[in-house]
Amino acid sequence: MSPLTLHRCAVVDLGSNSVRLVVFEGESRNPVSIFNEKAVLRLGRGLQQTGRLNEEGVQQALTVMSRYHAVARAMHADPFEVLATAAVRDASNGAEFVAGLEARMPGVPIRILPGKEEARLSAEGVLCGIPNAEGILLDIGGGSLEAVRLLAGQQTHSETMKLGVIRLADRAGNDLLRARTIVEEDTASVPWLAQGAGQDLYLVGGAFRALARIHMAQTSYPLNMIHHYTIARDEARDLAGVVAGASRRALERLPGLPRRRIDDLPFAAVVLRRLLRITGAARVVFSANGLREGWLMEMMPESIRNEEPVVAAARDMAEHFSRDATLPPALMAWTSVLAFRETAEQRRLREAACWFSDVASHDHPEYRAEQGFLRVLRQPGTGIDHHARAFLALTIAMRYEAEPDAPFLAPARMLLDMASAQRAEALGVALQLAYALSGGTPDLLAGTSLSIADGRLILDLNENAGVFAGESVIRRLGRLAAVLGLDPFTGAEHALIEQTA
Repeated sequence: MSPLTLHRCAVVDLGSNSVRLVVFEGESRNPVSIFNEKAVLRLGRGLQQTGRLNEEGVQQALTVMSRYHAVARAMHADPFEVLATAAVRDASNGAEFVAGLEARMPGVPIRILPGKEEARLSAEGVLCGIPNAEGILLDIGGGSLEAVRLLAGQQTHSETMKLGVIRLADRAGNDLLRARTIVEEDTASVPWLAQGAGQDLYLVGGAFRALARIHMAQTSYPLNMIHHYTIARDEARDLAGVVAGASRRALERLPGLPRRRIDDLPFAAVVLRRLLRITGAARVVFSANGLREGWLMEMMPESIRNEEPVVAAARDMAEHFSRDATLPPALMAWTSVLAFRETAEQRRLREAACWFSDVASHDHPEYRAEQGFLRVLRQPGTGIDHHARAFLALTIAMRYEAEPDAPFLAPARMLLDMASAQRAEALGVALQLAYALSGGTPDLLAGTSLSIADGRLILDLNENAGVFAGESVIRRLGRLAAVLGLDPFTGAEHALIEQTA
């Protein structure tokens, strides 16, 4: 289907601190955002004292929302919906504000989300990218903090607390010591938060993402993606402690910190430090998915929602870039020789690699390895964590005969342990051999098979299948034998080619 004919839908997240329009395209297990625009309005500033939305923010919101309405119409997005959260639902003039929006955006549904519904949608967005999430989810906004207990990918408990960064600062009179007391008091009434001990703490929201950016900059992290960025409990605690205790001048010098977050960040750090203590979480996992992706997933057919996200992302890319979308299942069977003691996760990555394996086929031959590597490493699939990205990208680079010490491979090398890198190299070289034999066609691949017997790697060729053991095949077979831990290829002694009628 042409990109111009793909179905589009749009959602506005109207929050206490900012308002954001996102336009999604197509039906996919991995949401594809083609437009994303945010305006910081601080509608919730002063709400704690006045009970009303900030008047300046209201006037700005009417202008911004008119633009978003025009953008959504111009992009033919349908449905188009507005989701209003804490500030609008809590303000005495919230209904009046919504009426003003409805007058400017006739026919556009505007939902004022109860706290429980906001928490549920946020959790659905996180589960879209991390289907088996287990631990505690925290979604921090300007007006509220949503907490959700996740157990084996299911929501069990949820709570909304008035601990958004703007609301908390107002409640504490901008005093961080008072803010700590407020956070302790509010969280003490939610006993199930302690059920996250030893599990993960999933963080959603702009203020938490800003903390991730600081840590990534401090550690020179090789992948500039917050989604799935994971750090240990102690690192998260130390980071929160530094930010909560820093002066404004010190915060301004922190690498990676967006300046518009300077006022909010210490309060987000106070919340994080308290929740690390009360949950006993072992790790912190940052998620770029949240409310908006949860809204989108609700509209997806069940067949799409039930797809495995990593394989789904690879299959989507194969449909756009590969020469023959029927080849990957055949490659999965052909590479089964590598499946010895393969875990479920390793099998899933091998299947995804088979789908990714031809994504650079239309690129310039001199750059296929690098282009394929970058395309897979940086692709937008939300269900692919950083380890999986590195593994799959290295595999595809090897499939296109990248030099093992090529500089562009550095991000993957830094993210993978030695055993994972070796598996990626072996799989990449096996795929390289498969394409050399088959020309990227399942019919020719069907005339070949790989096996291991008596410590030897055996390539069986059907002489009537149109394949033969030329120099390039012999070279690749020898390289695969070496990568698999067999003796270096020295002819028929260690890697055999058998011709069958």
